[in-house]
Amino acid sequence: MVHNLDDTIAAISTPIGEGGIGIVRLSGAGSLDIADKIFIPKGGKKPSVCRTHSIHYGHIVKCVIASPALFEKKGGAKQSKKEIDGVIDEVLLTVMRSPKTYTREDTVEINCHGGIQAVKKVLELVLKNGARMAEPGEFTKRAFLNGRIDLAQAEAVLDVIRSKTESSLKVAMGQLEGGLSEAVNKIRDGIIDITAKIEAAIDFPDEDVEIINKEELEKRLTGVIDNLENLADSYGEGAVLREGVLAIICGKPNVGKSSLMNLLLKRDRVIVSPIPGTTRDSVEEMINLKGIPIRLVDTAGISRGRNVLEKEGIRRSKRYVEMADIALFVLDAVKGIAPEDRAIYKLLGGLKKLIIINKIDAGRKLTVGNVSRLFPDDTVIEISVEKKMNIRKLESSIAGLVWGGEFSQGEGSVVSNARHKELLDNALNNMVSVRKLLEEDAPPDIMAVDLKEAIMMLGLMVGKSVSDDILDRIFEQFCIGK
Repeated sequence: MVHNLDDTIAAISTPIGEGGIGIVRLSGAGSLDIADKIFIPKGGKKPSVCRTHSIHYGHIVKCVIASPALFEKKGGAKQSKKEIDGVIDEVLLTVMRSPKTYTREDTVEINCHGGIQAVKKVLELVLKNGARMAEPGEFTKRAFLNGRIDLAQAEAVLDVIRSKTESSLKVAMGQLEGGLSEAVNKIRDGIIDITAKIEAAIDFPDEDVEIINKEELEKRLTGVIDNLENLADSYGEGAVLREGVLAIICGKPNVGKSSLMNLLLKRDRVIVSPIPGTTRDSVEEMINLKGIPIRLVDTAGISRGRNVLEKEGIRRSKRYVEMADIALFVLDAVKGIAPEDRAIYKLLGGLKKLIIINKIDAGRKLTVGNVSRLFPDDTVIEISVEKKMNIRKLESSIAGLVWGGEFSQGEGSVVSNARHKELLDNALNNMVSVRKLLEEDAPPDIMAVDLKEAIMMLGLMVGKSVSDDILDRIFEQFCIGK
């Protein structure tokens, strides 16, 4: 994508479809001139002469065909058909002047009536009068290129949009407000300072230049490494909050998997029947469980399969097992453990598992004690979906399975982006290498190579050194209009 900051871009910034309003956004030097060509304000004041951050009522027309008084007639005075042919929509137009805008450019937002046709016609008119269609994420890209936000903050915009829970929104907002960038820049500045000392030893080996001693240098390197490790280690929590956890409900047919899913969803999403094999396909839904976004999957009962449909459902269930992060393995308290249950447990392999003994209200052959003896490495709880017994304990146990008992609810700087994690890991490896070279009394110029590499990696996180190709890959994930 060629970055041309001289042109004016436009896009629809609200979801397409029926709604209360639809917004067409313009950004660039020509925004106000374009607005002058298509907007007739009720008060008669053209957008180009309006004060910044002001909202104006009027009409969008195909061209300015009459004086503003056209829309102020009172007493039922009739307008000619020719006069009203040019009207597209009744709107509120917002004027925002550079530099105090999202992109740091002149910006116009046209609030139209919601609906496909009205918004589409306004956008077409804007494009006809000099704007071009914005690329995905181009408004946010301009905010980055114009220096309003750094790259990590720009990426956080997408996370804010996609947040599924309050906790994930909290992490995304912390990044958008610069919390992660501040932590990264602080580490990067520390590495730059170390590099300056190292390069001084290279450039002036025989001069009387103050160089920090080996012990002091090792202490500072260790501090940087610890900070990098803390940030990199936060990715486990951050990735869960950003991407969610894939949790499969599995077990043999008719143990209550679909009923359990409906209970966790708090609505009847899956057909429930006493007939074994009712669920023949995997059903996936997103839930918010104690701040954790969970992709909950009700799998078809895993058995031999009596027909083509059942066999396909079982095949899909096994595929979900391969992709899952955690498994909710359901047993029937009344029927006990059969060879089929053992086979499913074996299929789950090393997945984190919560073993759920269901139907305890109907009598039991199973208890937490005897199941725990059989499966000693897993948490076992007993519930009744039918009577809603122990459901809060179930939800807490699922959350515990995800977090392993540790969850900071997004406190502090949290890394949630795989690109950031890779760059942090690379920088960490560089710094560990520098410390090892120091211990081996390696020449300063060799250490400087790793130090500069670490500085570059952290620069890539916040956009201080980044190529157009990387920018394109990042922003193409955004919706058009953001």
